[in-house]
Amino acid sequence: MAEQVEALLRRSNRLGSDPRNTNYAGGNTSAKATATDPVTGADTDLLYVKGSGGDLGTLTEAGLAVLRLDRLRALTGVYPGVEREDEMVAAFDYCLHGRGGAAPSIDTAMHGLVEAPHVDHLHPDAGIAFATAADGPELTRGCFGDRVLWVPWRRPGFQLGLDIAAVARDNPQAIGLVLGGHGITAWGATSDECEANSLEIITTAQRYLDEHGREDPFGAVVVDTLSPADRTLLAARIAPAIRGLVSTDHAQVGHFTDSAGVLDFLARERLHELAAKGTSCPDHFLRTKVRPLVLDVPPTTPLDQLLGRLKELHDAYRADYRAYYERYADADSPPMRGADPAIVLVPGVGMFSFGADKQTARVAGEFYVNAINVMKGAESVSTYEPIEEREKFRIEYWALEEAKLRRRPRPKPLATRVAFVTGGGSGIGRATALRLHAEGACVVVADRDADAAKQVAAELGETGLAVTVDVTDENAISAAFRAAVLAFGGVDLVVNNAGLSVSKPLLETTEQDWDRQHDVMAKGSFLVSREAARIMVEQGIGGDLVYIASKNSVFAGPNNVAYGAAKADQAHQVRLLAAELGEYGIRVNGVNPDGVVRGSGIFAGGWGAQRAAVYGVPEEELGAFYAQRTLLKREVLPDHVAAAVFALCAGDLSLTTGSHVPVDAGVAAAFLR
Repeated sequence: MAEQVEALLRRSNRLGSDPRNTNYAGGNTSAKATATDPVTGADTDLLYVKGSGGDLGTLTEAGLAVLRLDRLRALTGVYPGVEREDEMVAAFDYCLHGRGGAAPSIDTAMHGLVEAPHVDHLHPDAGIAFATAADGPELTRGCFGDRVLWVPWRRPGFQLGLDIAAVARDNPQAIGLVLGGHGITAWGATSDECEANSLEIITTAQRYLDEHGREDPFGAVVVDTLSPADRTLLAARIAPAIRGLVSTDHAQVGHFTDSAGVLDFLARERLHELAAKGTSCPDHFLRTKVRPLVLDVPPTTPLDQLLGRLKELHDAYRADYRAYYERYADADSPPMRGADPAIVLVPGVGMFSFGADKQTARVAGEFYVNAINVMKGAESVSTYEPIEEREKFRIEYWALEEAKLRRRPRPKPLATRVAFVTGGGSGIGRATALRLHAEGACVVVADRDADAAKQVAAELGETGLAVTVDVTDENAISAAFRAAVLAFGGVDLVVNNAGLSVSKPLLETTEQDWDRQHDVMAKGSFLVSREAARIMVEQGIGGDLVYIASKNSVFAGPNNVAYGAAKADQAHQVRLLAAELGEYGIRVNGVNPDGVVRGSGIFAGGWGAQRAAVYGVPEEELGAFYAQRTLLKREVLPDHVAAAVFALCAGDLSLTTGSHVPVDAGVAAAFLR
């Protein structure tokens, strides 16, 4: 048994890691094996099948559902018919073997009812091109003969499993099927044979499309694509506005794609016609909505007109989506989940995709690329004809799909928010970046030290981005925010943390000392906040600016004139910007830490030695010295400051702006008045 399960996992990972075979989280695989029932001691036939919501490319044993085959097949005797087939999904739970494992998916019946020991169900672009072609049955017969057969569209479920099992049983020469409007299914006596049959169907279908397909199935080029540099500039300029529009019902994170295939589709004369037909495979439109929003003016249109047209098209899209919902919804339908598009196509520029997190946004874009490939394949040999709209609605607002959505974990407090942290490569900045990420945010780690920024961003995975920036350089700041916008769609939360210090008496403080500290902290915070505010105002969904100031902004310590004055400048920027930006829903607050010694790049760079000398203590005891002069006798650490940033931005303090939060363990001389 273990050997067969391991073979199933290896096969699944190989098939799922190649996008030509299936899309992310698309399809499922299975193997039948015999094991000893620990209760009776008798041999029991089991079905191991990828569970609901898993991904073949990363499938592990924990992602398999394990069912008793005899009980699963016995469900045919109590099957109430296609009008009540959804009830069968709950019945799968009574067929489970042992504890744990994944929840059985809707396709479990297909895998269990087909007699073959191994079954693959996949969503390859080439296969779906056949499945969505107007003359799909004839194309399938012409390409495969009787080796691969056609099964008409039927919503996934128990009846489809019965249909596939019957076709497989009645056609022993067949190795698999094309499922109308859906994908392919293959089977085999061994795991290797099943995988080989799946790959044969996919490669044969692709070869047929390559050899028989006509050129330019999308028509002539009618829109000039901008140069890479111009595309990047325009995409970054319009992304916040688009993100604001598509966040009308629910906040979303963005992803930008300007791959060659996408740009070619967007440049062609049949773009609007084909995009209006929508995607077909259920896995596609569940993630992309039934159709995208397509901009209908050239990219050279003046920016204000282009943005105005996007707004008009978004209003029309929402009205059309509501009409679509109302056409097909009945008393049992779940409430409408939101009328905003998941895909926005801008000819000459690229594709913007959106979702509740970065992965969902990226995957939505990948699925639309799959849809483009499918349309191209189908149109090259036939006519693209997706399943009818009513069937799409039945899938999108299926009670089983709604139940799957409700099983998702509750979103983290900062889910959908994009944070930009300056000085994020070390100390307070690093701790803040890690905390915001842990609470669900996408985080842009900005630092002069490129390696430090990359190291922190690497810890954040797909939701982290490293940018190298000197906050005294407004061009570098603009470039860093463009990178943030292209990565995540916009910016919602900015932490002005970059800083440095030199501790000298007044008479030893040089003009260069003064300018350097004010350039980084006072001027740098101003430049970063100005660029961030531009984006936040364009988005129209509010935001947060947080300044990491200092207790020294209100406390007059010795030998500290340049640093203290720069921090006081930052502290008053908080008040000034809170007063100015409130009308846009942008909150501006500050955090006033005491000296954060451990983990601090500033203290490690000489500031610690200088301050220790001022107070007459060994440098290694500076943190303890600071702690002893506080009311709580506690040393302030980077994580304490990060916690304050989170508290300001997580939602519970949504009506707080223009304020400073002390994080100093209680320094009476720095009490705010």
